[in-house]
Amino acid sequence: MDPIESQDLPASGALGVVAALRQMIMAGRFAAGERLAEIPVAEALGVSRTPVRLAFRTLEQEGLLQKAGKRGLVVRAFSEADVRCAVEVRGVLEGLAARRLAEAGWDAATRDELQACLAEGDAVLAVGTLGQAEIDRWAQLNQRFHRAIVLGTGSRVIADAIARNNHLPFASADSIVIDRGDLAREFEKIRLAQMHHRLIVDALAQGESARAEALMREHAWVGLRYARLIPSPS
Repeated sequence: MDPIESQDLPASGALGVVAALRQMIMAGRFAAGERLAEIPVAEALGVSRTPVRLAFRTLEQEGLLQKAGKRGLVVRAFSEADVRCAVEVRGVLEGLAARRLAEAGWDAATRDELQACLAEGDAVLAVGTLGQAEIDRWAQLNQRFHRAIVLGTGSRVIADAIARNNHLPFASADSIVIDRGDLAREFEKIRLAQMHHRLIVDALAQGESARAEALMREHAWVGLRYARLIPSPS
């Protein structure tokens, strides 16, 4: 395992470890087929084994790690084309959910949950910078936002299709990748994602199904493409 740099170091919780390992896998710090073991990773990150164990479980569910017999967990091989295709599939499925929700109209519980997510997003951005606490808060509210839209449709078919797709690398909306070496640019990425959330909620409130679908499909690309399009603030 390569030396761990300061920007890789997480808070001593599972979310922080997940985010750090996810970023390192995305950056190629771990080779495909490389075995990851709890003790070396915990020592390298300066955390206990418990958050590492929980992080491994999450990353296995996301398709980034896979079991390899007695070798334990190894990094799964995947290509950029695999990731792009999986993200596009999620965008199509979540776009379908948004369109159906706009057509049918949301119930009070879905409306209130989405509004609460917007308020929480504003609170994260109000801090003005990204620390581990803000990254964790954003990851949690983003998960709630996407889940509320899918569950709001009442369609088990869409939910099951998304769940299956989520087992592919970086396909899940929960697979937040944060470049700790450029947190200023990552902050701007989250600001844009929050604006997407606002636009999606507005389209749902207005019953604009085609707009809601298009916005949701575009939103799927925030994590994969937007960071490269945002100039690093000076």
